Amino acid sequence: MNNTRIIFYSVLVLSFFNLTGCDKIFPKKAPKAGIPVKTETPALEVKGTIVAKVNNQPIILEDLEAEIESFNEEVPADRPAEKIDTKDKKITYLKNVVIRRMIMAQAASDKGLNRKPEVERALENFKQRLLAAELGRLEAEAVEVTSKEIEDYYNMAKEELKEPEERQLREIVVASEGDAKSIMIELLQGGDFATMAQSRSIMASAKKGGDLGLIKKGVKSAQFDDVAFSSSLDIGKTSNYFKTAEGYTILRLEAKRGGKTKTLTELWDDIKTGLTFLKQQQKIEELISRLSAAAKIEVIESAIK
Repeated sequence: MNNTRIIFYSVLVLSFFNLTGCDKIFPKKAPKAGIPVKTETPALEVKGTIVAKVNNQPIILEDLEAEIESFNEEVPADRPAEKIDTKDKKITYLKNVVIRRMIMAQAASDKGLNRKPEVERALENFKQRLLAAELGRLEAEAVEVTSKEIEDYYNMAKEELKEPEERQLREIVVASEGDAKSIMIELLQGGDFATMAQSRSIMASAKKGGDLGLIKKGVKSAQFDDVAFSSSLDIGKTSNYFKTAEGYTILRLEAKRGGKTKTLTELWDDIKTGLTFLKQQQKIEELISRLSAAAKIEVIESAIK
């Protein structure tokens, strides 16, 4: 969920707990024992479209839509029917979730539960997180990434931005160096790699003529990758034998896929998104550093067990 949706949802949640005008709503004079104080919600200035009222407390369409959007983002991709995407579903959600929650929150306020110390602390912590998130959002919104920054990053990281290369390989693995040498001689004399893999290799891939399919770097060992992804191993060529944990290995490269560098145009949006995020994080860290330097901060480490 992005920061804007967090803010919308948080404001809606805060409204449930009647944070506005608490001193007026809950007088300091204690009520008589056994008699609940009925919350008289004052008329509020409403910005947005009202879709419902509960004891004069409005529910705003924009807040409802933001909450539903957040709910839909959490729905698993394989269960699209659970999304709230029609007018009827939205009305059902409003009645069965939002209104019921507001009724419960108002009843809790009537009982004075919002004045319990633990509830007040939780609300204060929630308020701090909300305000910090809002300040962070405002700082992040001011960040801009220039075309030159995008181009410079592309030119600097061009090699790292290549598509992952995959190679289709066949292998022959034997237990002894002597067997590996013997097989190399037969291959150099024109022996068929797949046939020899079936009859001589000790690996499970022998059943498929040594075919490993398309693999990427990191799937096998470092020794394997050094040979399999070597620039000197061309399609249709066979490597020399080399030692791995499985035994003495010989590889044949059948095909390559990927490994190309995408153009700046193809990567423009991705680079811009990444640079924007990095600059936003940097700006927020700089803000926190400035605020921390100006603040009086005391940490009582001995109190933490």
